[in-house]
Amino acid sequence: MPDPIAFYIGDQPIRWYGILISSALLIGTLLAQRETVRHRIDPDFLYNLILWATPLALLGARAYYVIFNWKYYANDLGEIVAIRHGGLGIFGALIVAFAFSWYYTRKHGVSFWEMADIAAPSLILGQAIGRWGNFFNQEAYGYPTDVPWAMMIDGEMRHPTFLYESIWDIVGFLLLLVLRRRPWMRRGEVFLFYLAYYSLGRFWIEGLRMDSEMVGDFRLPQLLSLAWMAFAVAAYYYRRKRGYADEPATPTTPESANLETKRG
Repeated sequence: MPDPIAFYIGDQPIRWYGILISSALLIGTLLAQRETVRHRIDPDFLYNLILWATPLALLGARAYYVIFNWKYYANDLGEIVAIRHGGLGIFGALIVAFAFSWYYTRKHGVSFWEMADIAAPSLILGQAIGRWGNFFNQEAYGYPTDVPWAMMIDGEMRHPTFLYESIWDIVGFLLLLVLRRRPWMRRGEVFLFYLAYYSLGRFWIEGLRMDSEMVGDFRLPQLLSLAWMAFAVAAYYYRRKRGYADEPATPTTPESANLETKRG
């Protein structure tokens, strides 16, 4: 069983979960910063957006997890704030982050869809990295199985669903890097592909997990995955039909450190 604590600073334990989440945020920010320059957007706008969106997304992720696991937290209210023990719902984070980003970009006259395209590869790479926090916390695992790649988790050989999702996300990250350079990709479509791709994989992987939040007889993450896929497909066709997807997904001009700040 892996040790969830990486090391100590004095008496304070530093957990792998926090290290991996922080690393994902840092790597994702650096990746997105390079792309903002290509898009002629002031990187300071990106930093300010991340500064606001990150804590709100964490609150959304925690609220989602606590709400749908309330039977556990109702008996120990102190655990609600113990994020170091794990328990973040990615769908809660995405909903809050997207809602705030929509508001923030419109407030500052920046295209939401352009910023979403810039952020999409960072998001899915961050998810790939963050899933290994579940490995160290021994959570988000699947049913017992005898497949050759099963891992010993919680006393039994199980589907390593955190590994499945991490691999799926890494492949998606590479696909997004390729797709956003294709001339036929329009603004917003990199982000919509991310939503559809991630949700498709999550729908399948969630069927193997043992700790899914349930709504009646249905797994909530699977329902949300279907909703995200439906939204992505509908938004793609709607924006194409109405002519909203009129800009390329990535600039055709070469990169330059002297590019002007772009708004809109």
